[in-house]
Amino acid sequence: MVLSIATPILNKLSSVAAWNSSIRQAVNHGDYQKALLLFRQFKLHSHEPPNNFTFPFVAKACAKLSNPKFSQIIHAHVLKSPFSSDVYVQTALVDTYTKCSHLECAHKLFDEMPVRDIASWNAIIVGFSQVGSFDRVSLFLKRMRIDNIVPDAVTIIGLTQLVSGMKNGILLSSVHCFGLKYGFGENISVANTWISGYAKCGELLSAEIVFSGIDLEYLSVVSWNAMISGCACFQESDKAIGVYQKMLRDGHVPDLSTILNLLTSFAETKFVYHGMLIHAHALKLGCDADITLLNTLISMYSKCGDINSARYIFDCMSTRSCVTWTVMIGGYSEKGDLDEALSLFRDMEVHGEKPDLVTVIHLISACGKIGALETGKWIDHYTVSNGLKKNLMVRNAFLDMYAKCGSMGDSLDLFHTMNEKSVVSWTTLISGFALNGQFLEALDNFNQMLKSGFKPNHVTFLAILQACTHAGFLEKGPEIYNTMTREYRIKPGLDHYACMTDLLGRLGKLDEALRFIKEMPIKPDAGVWGALLSACKIHRNLEIGEYAAKNLLRLEPEAAAPYVEMANIYASANDWKGVADMRMKMKREKVTKSPGQSVVQVDGKCWSFTVEDRCRWEGYRVFEVLDGLVLQLRDETGDLFVYEEF
Repeated sequence: MVLSIATPILNKLSSVAAWNSSIRQAVNHGDYQKALLLFRQFKLHSHEPPNNFTFPFVAKACAKLSNPKFSQIIHAHVLKSPFSSDVYVQTALVDTYTKCSHLECAHKLFDEMPVRDIASWNAIIVGFSQVGSFDRVSLFLKRMRIDNIVPDAVTIIGLTQLVSGMKNGILLSSVHCFGLKYGFGENISVANTWISGYAKCGELLSAEIVFSGIDLEYLSVVSWNAMISGCACFQESDKAIGVYQKMLRDGHVPDLSTILNLLTSFAETKFVYHGMLIHAHALKLGCDADITLLNTLISMYSKCGDINSARYIFDCMSTRSCVTWTVMIGGYSEKGDLDEALSLFRDMEVHGEKPDLVTVIHLISACGKIGALETGKWIDHYTVSNGLKKNLMVRNAFLDMYAKCGSMGDSLDLFHTMNEKSVVSWTTLISGFALNGQFLEALDNFNQMLKSGFKPNHVTFLAILQACTHAGFLEKGPEIYNTMTREYRIKPGLDHYACMTDLLGRLGKLDEALRFIKEMPIKPDAGVWGALLSACKIHRNLEIGEYAAKNLLRLEPEAAAPYVEMANIYASANDWKGVADMRMKMKREKVTKSPGQSVVQVDGKCWSFTVEDRCRWEGYRVFEVLDGLVLQLRDETGDLFVYEEF
């Protein structure tokens, strides 16, 4: 069959140039299997042997197929030919081996090359850069200098990708200086890579400086996309919108990548309108049928709180991938709607789409969010039977879920059975103990983690700081904070600053806490001011409380908590006029306090309820279960357990 397909081609091919042209055309059209078949037929039927132009095309086909066996076969053909020392052919083979992840073969071949040009050096440097082998790349650079080979744009791009993958901003600055030294500051491809690299390293300001330094006439769609993508990495939605607007004003036409990067930056309710506008732009561009875009739209609408629009897009899709089902399930899971997430999960299997790791992680997260322990255990059994629980991320998700459901015994049992543990595993366990009030256990496991050789991250330290706060180890908190910043060189985030404010506030050091906030290198958020306000309530400090409330209301004008906290502070100071003023201000601003909700499972279905729900039929069933639990508690303890209705 293969021969009959190839026969019409054979009749037309008579020279090496004709064979090379056909092989090159197959590679350029992405038909790599055909390219290899043509090479085989060439060897069998041509009277002339392949030349130094044939092998690079065939090697490229092997690289695209990522097939090391094919690469070795082609290498064997090269060794039998007169071109085994040809720099062009050998460079193509080095590049093929790196792309097939046969780095040692690539290195050996590279060392055996009698002559190397800049393309040869780039092939080996880029190959090792893509796997993050910093030490090997450093050695190649030193050898490259000894050979007096001057780096080109490809070299700089490869180095940039290496250090940005390591998320090392200092090294990236060094590569940036290295590139400027060799005159690549105005190379648009290099500049675009620097923009993306700085964004990945958490250096958005540096990315903006590079972007601003590019002449308007040289800016391409790739440049704009790199800057928008950088903003999206930081969830800087306002900046992303600003860059997009400037892009349109300067006459650049956005493409699908532009739209995807923009949509990725929207993850808050307040940006849902902007998401709709970008959705409209996608319709105008005619890329609304692209499944990647539709999946991103579902994700965007879900994260922005418009789950109905996300579901509408999902329901209208004629073709759905595993990603489509997963992002929709993830939307319901994030919302805490476990029933709908499970319903879609079952539909997904009915439609023949196999759930993947991300799908089950979404469901596990939803169980932890609402405390659905029994459903979480069912998903645990499902992952075991489907071979998904071997994955470390899934195991870590279960650690978190069991802890959030209050079942630290299950969480600890799972942790001890894990052959492989990561920093995330230890951090999740420590956070679980802190969450469940087992603060000594949290601190003990933190020490065990350090003894095991694991380096704590910013989340680990946050969990320990919270444990110190709630356990009353207030003096130990600043010590932990100093260890984080000085010994481990971890830059504090807003959560760490809020925790430290809370610690200082509980110690009664309100002036010091306020000074700490004012000296923060980043703008304090509602969490930081809220921590200070809560401390003022504990210590009845009216002056600092008013200052904290003022700043908190500026950030969250519609939040009820600042009004309630300040009313309590005024009441503790017997300032009833202040209490009345707070209530009047709440009415004037139309701020309402949402009643607290609880969630229980009845007959496997989740029910959320408030005190007013007693009158509804579903609420009656819920409270019937609660009343039964109260009777059980009374029977076991001998005391009447009373729960208040708020």
